[in-house]
Amino acid sequence: MSDTVLSSLTNHQFRLASRPVGLPTRDNWSATTEAVAEPEDGGVVLQTLALSLDPAMRGWMNEGRSYIPPVAIGEVMRAGGVGRVIASKSPHFAVGDTVIAGFGVQQYLRLGAAEFKRSGLVKIDLRMGSLTQWLNVLGMPGMTGYFGLMDVGQPQAGETLVVSGAAGAVGQTVGQVAKIKGCRVVGIAGGKAKCDWVVNELGFDACIDYKAGPGAVREGLKEHCPKGVDIYFDNVGGEILDTVLARINRKARIIICGAISQYNATTAVAGPKNYLSLLVNRARMEGIVVFDYADRYHLAVLEMAGYLKDGRMKSKEDIVEGIAHFPEALLKLFNGENFGKLVLQVADE
Repeated sequence: MSDTVLSSLTNHQFRLASRPVGLPTRDNWSATTEAVAEPEDGGVVLQTLALSLDPAMRGWMNEGRSYIPPVAIGEVMRAGGVGRVIASKSPHFAVGDTVIAGFGVQQYLRLGAAEFKRSGLVKIDLRMGSLTQWLNVLGMPGMTGYFGLMDVGQPQAGETLVVSGAAGAVGQTVGQVAKIKGCRVVGIAGGKAKCDWVVNELGFDACIDYKAGPGAVREGLKEHCPKGVDIYFDNVGGEILDTVLARINRKARIIICGAISQYNATTAVAGPKNYLSLLVNRARMEGIVVFDYADRYHLAVLEMAGYLKDGRMKSKEDIVEGIAHFPEALLKLFNGENFGKLVLQVADE
């Protein structure tokens, strides 16, 4: 793309205007525009095609120490995505290459060569999976599910695994890989439609609808995990975590991936009340942060692309079109509206 054409483009962005208390609102965002400049020597300019909307984004909006610095006030909101190289002065990237990177919530991204690694910029092969699958099973959620299960959960054939948020991006990967590895898999999800989907389409052995009424999770675990729980992959925290802790087996492994039930709390986050079950059962609870496994992503991608190709894995995405809808689209994660991996489509392929 010529410099003249680049200079005619306008980059629409969403920047963090203030730190939310509870659920984010439109007032927490500032919609800005800027011109698109040519790449510096060794650099590239990327067009955003689609962005991954993830529960972790809510944590990045909070001030305080975490595994990654918070998004600064006035900074473009952090988000991973898939895009296309539209201008390049780099020997490593050509115009037309499809890439994944930390795009941020904006239409274009200009990167210098020194920023490639920090942004996670790599080329992707659409023969291995579709654009949206590269944000789901082959992307950050899939890597989180795969390494959380395989490295922390260490599944053995015949064991019983329970995963909350089963119809979400991470949950669908965890359950399907666990089935491939020979586990009995029980999901927890909100609503009959989601539960039916993970059983009938993804092949889970059972799914518990936590919205079915008081005690639904407790009774569902009794019914579907009569021999107890060997591995629990936790995406929600709160009461569901406590309920599962009461059912774990000796030497159980609990993977703490997220706590979406707590992210928008306006009081102190509630910790597990049944944690002494870890002592009684000599069990282990461990957190998973996907960035720790970055040097092995390519291995998981190869394995799961094979599962997609031979039909042993499926990938469901919930797509919202248009960057202007970002503030409302993000909220779908926290009210349970999304069905599958939530993706914001920014431009046509």
